[in-house]
Amino acid sequence: MARIILGSYMIRYPLGGMLSWALQFLKGFEMLGHDVYFVEKAGYQDACYDPKKDIMTNNCSTGIQIVQDLFKRSDYNGKWCFVDFNGQYYGSDKQTLKMWFEEADIFIDMGAHGMWDKESACSNVRVYIDGEPGYTQILWEQKKRSGNALPEYDFYYSAGRNIGTQATTAPDAGKKWNHLWNLVATDLFDVSPECKGAPFTTVMNWQSHKEIEFDGVSYGQKDVEFIKFISLPKFVDCHMEAAIAGRAPKDQLIENGWRVLDAKSVTLSIDDYYSYIKQSRGEFSVCKNVFVETHSGWFSDRSAAYLASGRPVILQDTGFSHHLPCGKGLFAVSNVEEAIDAVKQISKDYKIHSKMARDIAVEYLDAKKLLKRFINQLI
Repeated sequence: MARIILGSYMIRYPLGGMLSWALQFLKGFEMLGHDVYFVEKAGYQDACYDPKKDIMTNNCSTGIQIVQDLFKRSDYNGKWCFVDFNGQYYGSDKQTLKMWFEEADIFIDMGAHGMWDKESACSNVRVYIDGEPGYTQILWEQKKRSGNALPEYDFYYSAGRNIGTQATTAPDAGKKWNHLWNLVATDLFDVSPECKGAPFTTVMNWQSHKEIEFDGVSYGQKDVEFIKFISLPKFVDCHMEAAIAGRAPKDQLIENGWRVLDAKSVTLSIDDYYSYIKQSRGEFSVCKNVFVETHSGWFSDRSAAYLASGRPVILQDTGFSHHLPCGKGLFAVSNVEEAIDAVKQISKDYKIHSKMARDIAVEYLDAKKLLKRFINQLI
């Protein structure tokens, strides 16, 4: 059994999708019998999003209550710590946190962005997990070329299966990259019967980062890619729906047949988020332009949750199709014609595609399987 500290973010942005992303790792480690601790730090002014008031604030009380309740339901009460912008500790005190780090076998930075560098210096093994493949490496390469120091860890992992290989155009920033899919604790999901008349859905941010430029090439976000598929609803017999955060061209989407929801309305809680997935026919989604254009091999944690729920997934290809089985239950598409064909194939035999979706999640993306291999690589 290893003592593992996961440094990520949940309290700062306590919406269903973000909570689920970190929870898959926590539950996966726990199910393997490891001693798991969650730590988070505000780090800067107004770092916490309050979904009830729809504001960024230093007041972390809403996020703390949401995550505390979630951890109680998941047997994590007493094994977490949050430090707010003013240096106040919640969940556990400063001395207890210091002891955790001193006794830690593994510290994992997964979205903490180096905020625990000082505390984790005494941990036996320090690991970085990159969830923004292509984007992260470009930023690091730019820092490197400017003479700035890069983060130092014992191991570097990316959710992009092609990062660090010749299959991607993204730089490696001088680091050796290992790979770990965005995984799913399949035991948390069950497969319910098909919802007749339900739409294909997704939850997305229209533009989560500004455009980034590298070696004369500009890379955007989902705003760039969704337009390529905007006509899809006109050519299929089922409803297409997107729950979107950000400044999307709602009128243009509706004109092309999309149902458009506010992403927050379906992710206010992790239960809302899972319910939205379960009530869907399947998922259709695009990926961030930087993931697609660099051929990063990224696969979505949200799509993994759809698969685990027995909901077929149609996802824009980032190169993941070279590593995951596609054609039944999971479809990798590069244009609207391929997306149309995928929808039609799923509609012809939904039961087979639903079963294959779940099988892919269990065989290739299951948290226990992937994290067991991950830990064995570290210690």
